[in-house]
This record gives sequence, C-alpha cells and structure tokens, in this order.
Amino acid sequence: MADVHPEHAQLQADRIYLGWQYALLHPDPGPAPKRPSPVESPTEPVDPEWVRRERLNEDLLNRPVKIVRAFMAALATLILVLGLTEMLSWSFAAVGVIAAGGIAVFCSYAVHQGDRAVRHRIREREVAGDRLREERDRELFAAQEEHAARYREWAEKKERHDRQLTWYAVAVPDEIDRIDVAGGTLPGWSALITLLGATRLYSGGHLTVLDLSEGAIAKDLIELARRGGDDPLVWVLPTDLPRLDLGATLAPEAFADVLAHVVSVSEEHHTTRDLSFDNAILERVLEVLGESATINQVTAALRALAQVGDPREDLRCGLITATQLDRIGTLFGRGVSDRVVIERAWALESQLRKLETLGSEAVRLPPARLRVVSMDRQAGVFGNRVLGTYVATALTHILRQSPASERPWYHTIIVAGADKLRGDVLDRLMDACETSRTGLVLTYRSLTPTVRERLGRGHAAVTFMRLGNAEDARIASEHVGTEHRLELAQLTETISAAGVGMDGGYISTVGQAEEGDDERDVSRADLKEDITFSTEWGRRATKAMGETERVLHRSREFLVEPHQLQQLPTTSVIVTDATAQGRRVRLADANPAILTFPKTTLGEFDEIKEAVLERVQESKAESREPSPFEDAPPNLGPPPARLDWRRRQ
Repeated sequence: MADVHPEHAQLQADRIYLGWQYALLHPDPGPAPKRPSPVESPTEPVDPEWVRRERLNEDLLNRPVKIVRAFMAALATLILVLGLTEMLSWSFAAVGVIAAGGIAVFCSYAVHQGDRAVRHRIREREVAGDRLREERDRELFAAQEEHAARYREWAEKKERHDRQLTWYAVAVPDEIDRIDVAGGTLPGWSALITLLGATRLYSGGHLTVLDLSEGAIAKDLIELARRGGDDPLVWVLPTDLPRLDLGATLAPEAFADVLAHVVSVSEEHHTTRDLSFDNAILERVLEVLGESATINQVTAALRALAQVGDPREDLRCGLITATQLDRIGTLFGRGVSDRVVIERAWALESQLRKLETLGSEAVRLPPARLRVVSMDRQAGVFGNRVLGTYVATALTHILRQSPASERPWYHTIIVAGADKLRGDVLDRLMDACETSRTGLVLTYRSLTPTVRERLGRGHAAVTFMRLGNAEDARIASEHVGTEHRLELAQLTETISAAGVGMDGGYISTVGQAEEGDDERDVSRADLKEDITFSTEWGRRATKAMGETERVLHRSREFLVEPHQLQQLPTTSVIVTDATAQGRRVRLADANPAILTFPKTTLGEFDEIKEAVLERVQESKAESREPSPFEDAPPNLGPPPARLDWRRRQ
C-alpha cells in the first residue's frame, strides 16, 4: 500500500490535536547482507610444487634401483659380447646374460611401479581437488541462493522502512473537558497554540485566546488565520479597552460579581466573606445606577460612597445624577459600620478605575472565528492582572448564560498564563466550560500550589512541557511516572535548538475593523501551504529539513526523570490522558510545521499499528503474502481540496 501523506487524511472534528509522535512501525533493517565471495582455487588441478616433490622423492628412491639396473644391463651386454667372441663358453654366457638381464628387467619393473604409484597419487589428488571444487561450487551456489533470498527480504524491509510514515498525530478525544499544559517556554506555547488553534479552526470551530503571558504567543496563529481567509479580532489591553464590549450585556447581579472578583486580585487574604461584602456593595450601587450602568459610572458612585473627591465634578460630567447621589448617601446606615463601607468603597474605586474606559467606544465588529485578547507588555503588571481577571470572569458569566453546545469543543478557549489568575476564578471558568461543553486549554508557566490542586482535576488531559524549575520537574515526573520510556526524535532537538524568536507584540485589529466586512477570499486556503509560508515555524522547519536530512530517522530514548524534563526540547510535549484501556503517556512534538512533512499522517500510531496487524492476520488467513506497505489507517476519508476557514460558522 502506498504511503499516507497529510493530505490523504482529514482532520477529525472530534479530536484535539496536540502534536506529532515520532515512531517507526518498521525498524531499520540495517546494512544489506554481504554477498558471499567464492574461495579462490588454484588454476592448476594439483599443485605443481607438490608434484615436483613427489617425483623427486620417487627419483631418490629409484636411484639405487636404476643404478643396479644399469649395471646389470651393462654386465649382460659384456657377457653377451664375451660369448660372441667365444671368450666365454655359450652355456656360461647364456646363464650370465639371463641372470643379469632378469635383474635389470626386475629393476625396470620396480621403477615402473614407482612411477605408476606417483601417477596414481597425483591422480587421486586431482580427483580429490575436483571433488573439493565441486563441493565448493555447490556451497557457493547454495550460499548465493540464500543470499539472494535474504537480500530480497532485506530489500522489502528496507523499502518498507524508507517509505513508512514517521510522524503520527497525537490527539485526545473531544470527550475530554479540559487540557492542562504545565511548564513550557513562550516559543513552545506558540507552537502548541498555533497547532491546536489551526486544527480547531480548520475543523470549523471558533477560538478565543486570552493571552496573559505578555509574549504574543498567538502571532503565528493570527497570521495563519488571516492567510486562510479570516480576519481575526485582536484586542491589546489596556489600549483597546474602550473597544472591548465583553460583559456589556450582563445583568446587574452578574456584573457586580465580575467586578467583585476583579477587585479581589490585589487582596492578600481572599475569603468568601470579602467577596460577599464587595458584591453586596456593588449590587446596591448598580441598583441605584440602573441596568445600563458603565464602569465609569460605577467608579463615580463608589467615589461618592467613599466620600473621595468632589462629587460635583462627576455630576457635571453626567456620570451620576443628583437623585442617584442622594440615594447613594443613604444606602448604608450611619455609625461605625459606615466607616467599614467607606474603606471598602475606596478600595473598590481604586481598583475599578483601571477599567473606567471599558466599552466607551464599542462598535459592532464583523464576525470572526478567531478572537485574541492580550495584555500589553508595556503596561503595569498589576493592571494586566486586573484586566485578565475581568476578561476571564466576564467570559465565565457569558458561558454560564449560554446553552450547551451540540458539538463539544466547537468553541475553544485558550488561557495562556492561567497561573496568574486566582484559583476561584479558574474553578468558575472550568465549571462554566464543562457545563456549556466549551473546550478549555489552560497553560501554566509554573506549578504553584494553586495549579497543583487543579492539575488534571475532573475529566482533563494533562500535558507537560519543559520545566526549568527542579521542584516542578520532580512533581511532573511523579505525575507521569518514572517507569515510562519515551522516544525523542533527533529532528525535534535539531529544529528546537534553532529556536523561534518571540520579538514584537500584537497589532490591534479592532480599531481598523469595519462593520459588515464579512466577505473573505478563501480560494487559496490550504492548511499545509499556509503553515509553510505564514508561520515562523513553517519557514524555519523548511530550512532545517534541508540542512538535517541525515537525521530524519534518528532518535533516542529517555526515562521520565526530573533532569530529563528540565532539558526537554522547546516543542516537546508529554501528553497523558485516561482511556478505557488505561492511562496513556505519549511524547509529541507540537511544532505545527511537521504537518507539512511528507511522512506525516493525521492518524494515530496505535490505530495504524492495529490496522496493520489486522490486515496481516487477514492475509495469513487467506494464505497469501501480506503487502509490505500496509501502514496506512483505514477509512481516513478523501483529501480535502481546500481549507475553508469560514465554513460551518
């Protein structure tokens, strides 16, 4: 089966994508099997040196016999000559010739037998050599046949290894109510939020980002959405506070509750009694001002209640009326308790005056599926905490008044730097999101006691990124479990080491937004292309891929230990979630550019592995060879031709 590429699979709206897992379904088969080399055989059938030695030895052995034979032959000749010259009698000569000739003939026979023995030994050696060569040829042929079979098997494994998928999606089901992200750096959060946000928008959802990190971590996501055909709405507070209408439609009781929580940001001792007392004061003030009261009217009333400044100035500005001023003066009784009310009213006014311009220039904005509310890093730290608490609390009340969504995570809220919010503010936001079936992602820079109490509470997935603090790393390793061994791709370390800068900040868009401008060009909305060209992650990954081709299939394993969590690459995410089969622990790379890699799939590793095993079993049952490339998930759907950011609004 051919490989599965990103465009061959479709994002699933019921999954929340958190990164990509590097895994090899088919291990590297190693180098090719070495071809058997034939044993070098001599060109001559028998070693000539051995033949020479054998003949020399035989000559040495036959030399006395040959001497005797020559002597006897000469003696027989002499006797024959003497007999012919009648110097010896014929009878004596005949006996001498026969005796000497017989000895010479016997010696010749002995020499001949020796030569035959030598030739026989040489022949035996030649036959043995022939048998040895034939045996070697048979062994070489068998070895070559075995090598050919092994090479074919290796070639199939090598091709399967080279063509297999290497990056698999790491996702959690939308049954999860919340995702807690513990630890991480600003670039790491940028990668995770860009990936999670892009996949939610591509799936047809809506996204709200409350960035309390002051690090502009959603810049890439904004550029990605804009390139995809949507015009995100970006508020940079406090500059855009006049154009922020969040909470303008809240009832007086809810509005009082929101303001009471905002004031409590600065309190050292947060108790239910303090909130109840502040809430009671604000509710009574709002009853006097009416349902359409604004923040600056509330602060003017609190100044009058606290007897701060000259109320005639507020009367001239039209913030309060004379009738309202009289009613405010009689809201609470006189005496000792009045002094307590005056002190609280003064404290309330000093905090709420930071919100006085809220909604003063609000206009009807065009619809947008991505909304980002951020804090200006040039503003004061305390002021940003007040603004962040107001936005979070107002969102909570809006969610509490909204009906439950039919699609979980259709609307997703991301709070970056949630550890800057009070615990009770977080609790109320969690409950409201769970009730309204709104997806919630909370990122925490450090594991404070408030964070540890809420980490993973309820039906939530917990993820861990780089934890620089040793104590935080220890707590995280105990939560995950030190027995887990995770595989980290070298490519993750290489690209992460290159880093992505977080220079600059957000640029407000609500000041330039025009009413009714809701037509967008979505003809070129392609997610893969948009990530490559509109995000810093895509541009850097493309460059790194060209420089690090040799490390594409390299990885290392590590145990979940504190010192390893302190050295995690910037984009690495350890994802833990509970399933029907038990608790899962996976290591992912949140770099959104991995989606553009040629060997990335939107299917999860366990699903694809299970599908491969099922197909192999089916193949065995049908008594046929299984296909070597059955590494694609079944029924992943047709490829989406275009990414339409505005569909299913």
